Amino acid sequence: MSNHLAFATVTATLQRTLQAAIQADVDGARATTLRPNEIGNGTPESGVNIFLYQIITNPALHNIDATPMRSRGNPVKRQAALDLYYILSFYGNDNELIPQRLLGSVVKALNDNRVMTADMIRETCDRSTLTILQQSNLADQVQQISIMPMDLTLEDLSKTWGVFFQTPYVLSVAYKVLVVLVEGEAGFKRPLPIRQRQMGDLAAPLLNRPTVEQVFAQAGRFQPILASSTLEIRGKYLQGDRLTQIRIGNLDITPPDVSENRILLPLSIVPLNLLWVGAQTLQVVHPAHDISPIERSPDARRSVESNAASFILCPTLETIDIADVSGTEQDPRNGQMRLHLNVKVRPQQRVAVALNEWSTHQPTAYLFEADPRTEDTQDILASFQDVKPGDYLVRVMIDGAESPLEIDTNSTSATYQWFIGPRILLI
Repeated sequence: MSNHLAFATVTATLQRTLQAAIQADVDGARATTLRPNEIGNGTPESGVNIFLYQIITNPALHNIDATPMRSRGNPVKRQAALDLYYILSFYGNDNELIPQRLLGSVVKALNDNRVMTADMIRETCDRSTLTILQQSNLADQVQQISIMPMDLTLEDLSKTWGVFFQTPYVLSVAYKVLVVLVEGEAGFKRPLPIRQRQMGDLAAPLLNRPTVEQVFAQAGRFQPILASSTLEIRGKYLQGDRLTQIRIGNLDITPPDVSENRILLPLSIVPLNLLWVGAQTLQVVHPAHDISPIERSPDARRSVESNAASFILCPTLETIDIADVSGTEQDPRNGQMRLHLNVKVRPQQRVAVALNEWSTHQPTAYLFEADPRTEDTQDILASFQDVKPGDYLVRVMIDGAESPLEIDTNSTSATYQWFIGPRILLI
């Protein structure tokens, strides 16, 4: 997501991109960001003026924050999805066709840069004369930012210049930049998970092929699936005549326990580099020939394969380190957490950290987005702000997968059946 500097950052990136193009094609030309009726008042003799004249809600993403669970990655704050409309005006000596030469230079440059990349944005923020733009985080936005030309009719141009700008027309074109996501300040709160669910079994249709109907942890249908869990795979015709294997990624793995309607697969026999937090898929495979326990068959095209079934692999939070904590007495605390997981997280995955106060008296809750990552990693960095001192349960949420909390199973304990960890103490 992006902070309040998103619009200014988009305009500055456009200005920098076009400045580099037009100064190579037309000597002395400059890219400006003035109101169209101010062109000629202190501007260079020739150039292109970039003016943001309209902002419209993006129809595809404007409801992305209707619920914290709707979009991929679970946004931790409310957000607005907006499309930006720009009019580019060209001015200069008409006898030398400078406006038309500038138009060609700009169209060429924006045709070559249909996407506003993260590198373009970061370079603009680092080199801009507006030092405030260094605080922009638009480059970290997950959604792609595209630049698209627009067709304006003669009537559109007439109304835009005569009514809206109220200034004589100059040669101009319009472009749309989409989509920019602006994040609010107030974050969502994440309640504690449900301890237990009960519901009836669902009957699945019969198919005349190996069919996977359900995948869940052997520990319980509604228990989280961890890297240490044993998968229970339910379905029809699961046992092959010669061999039964489970395909995860590019490997076919022989499970130790197979029957016609059930397969048990300990995830501990799956190489960790094949697992990642979030959605995973598997298939039941009946190979044409016997092969080794972990090997992709060269005759895989002749194998009988089931439908692809998905499951959610949840991370386990192994260690938590707190650093750079600021704040004294009852002041809110700011700082940074380093959380080590047992499974790697990919750079493009959205990571959020939930804090729930370990208290029975009006407990508070917080939700923070983790810092961006550039490579696969098991270490997550997350900054926290304005957290009141206290003892907090910690969870990590990654693309719908949530790290489980520890439960006190000691029946003689005062906190029996409570969530007791993992926790951090902010003092």
